[in-house]
Amino acid sequence: MVRELSHYIDGQRIEGTSGRFGDVYNPCTGEVQARVPLAGREEVGNAISNAEKGQLEWAAMNPQRRGRILLKFVDLVNQHMDELAELLSSEHGKTFLDSKGDIQRGIEVVEFAAGAPHLLKGEFTDDAGAGIDVHSMRQPLGVVAGITPFNFPAMIPLWKSGPALAAGNAFILKPSERDPSVPLRLAELYSEAGVPNGVFNVVNGDKEAVDALLEDPRVKAIGFVGSTPIAQYIYATAAAHGKRAQCFGGAKNHMVIMPDADLDMAADALIGAGYGSAGERCMAISVAVPVGEATANALVERLQKRVKELKVGPSLDKDVDFGPVVTGAAKERIEGYIQSGLDDGAELLADGRGLTVEGYDGGFWLGPTLFDHVTKDMKVYKEEIFGPVLSVIRAANYEEALRLCSEHQYGNGVAIFTRDGDSARDFASRVEVGMVGVNVPIPVPIAYYTFGGWKASGFGDLNQHGPDAFRFYTKTKTVTSRWPSGIRQGASFIMPEGS
Repeated sequence: MVRELSHYIDGQRIEGTSGRFGDVYNPCTGEVQARVPLAGREEVGNAISNAEKGQLEWAAMNPQRRGRILLKFVDLVNQHMDELAELLSSEHGKTFLDSKGDIQRGIEVVEFAAGAPHLLKGEFTDDAGAGIDVHSMRQPLGVVAGITPFNFPAMIPLWKSGPALAAGNAFILKPSERDPSVPLRLAELYSEAGVPNGVFNVVNGDKEAVDALLEDPRVKAIGFVGSTPIAQYIYATAAAHGKRAQCFGGAKNHMVIMPDADLDMAADALIGAGYGSAGERCMAISVAVPVGEATANALVERLQKRVKELKVGPSLDKDVDFGPVVTGAAKERIEGYIQSGLDDGAELLADGRGLTVEGYDGGFWLGPTLFDHVTKDMKVYKEEIFGPVLSVIRAANYEEALRLCSEHQYGNGVAIFTRDGDSARDFASRVEVGMVGVNVPIPVPIAYYTFGGWKASGFGDLNQHGPDAFRFYTKTKTVTSRWPSGIRQGASFIMPEGS
């Protein structure tokens, strides 16, 4: 039976009125399991109007009370963790345990955001001038929006909404139409926790809904995660309409393996970081860069052995390493990249095409794919594949490996595996990438640091979560005050000075 999904506006589920729908698939079977309404401008406008009304009540609460509501929300998410993880797996395709990790990394940011009373504190200076005090305060922007991707349908909406709500804003979420059920369920849990009606809304849709959010002057800021071309479009359009924008795009994350590295540890890290979640992570390692031929040969031997042992299967099977990719279109696109690698002359050591899973013939299956002798002019190296494809590009020495990481158009995440502290410190200092791991394959910062890439991976001055989130979702007001001592000094026509 095909489920009928909805929007979530003003504290309740609302049927779509545009007459347009999108299909939500079960990636394990290839069958349509739900229909999601695609909002038109009128529906988006309705959500914004309700958000404006709800935001006034929410902003009037003191930050500590808002923080308590967020902590209650975290408790509710933990109570419903298994339910949410199963729902997420059914629409995305990632394994049950991976789905729980998706949710957990999201609520960690909400937990951090519950510390808003401290994070929203302004500054104060007494006697900045004769009898003059100066103080600053952080105030909410009003209505803000998040446009989030399919690959983390819980984590990224929580990364966006947690700090925004804690700061006193109302939030409109436009999730991916490929797996919208978890965002809708999170909206209900926000309401159950005590978030007032209208303060957290979910509007499902496509480009029409996105453009409505970008162009409406009542929306003061936009956060986005997705592909680089769309990130560039949203950043430019938001700026043209006077909005703040924080947009994160594609990635091509490298892992450098030095000759002194523990190669078994490095191989295990590459397998998990390259093939986990079927490679559908913006922080997935998709390029291994062994330094020296001896290192490369030894590493590739270990990778080939481990790739053969990987198990691909249905998402809720606790014994599988990863599940299907999200849609049939994604599968076809990834298969095209694999063929291009072959056509360009890369050595295909493991071919994930043609995989079948017994009992799930219609699923969007791709096995682990491994290329060796990839070069930097090949399409499989230059572009983001977003699938279970790992490429090995051999570097003659450390400086060549460093250049490969630094000169790529993307600069999201990077890692180095080594036992040498000098190499690690030099690499972390010099590499032109936003997030660096040392013997850590997926260097996603913890909640109280910020997450963000460089170059074509990120657009905007401020990163996600951590202190940057509160800078992004608030505006600073500075107050200069004088309390007269009873002595009149007359009019002054000179520019005020600190002295």
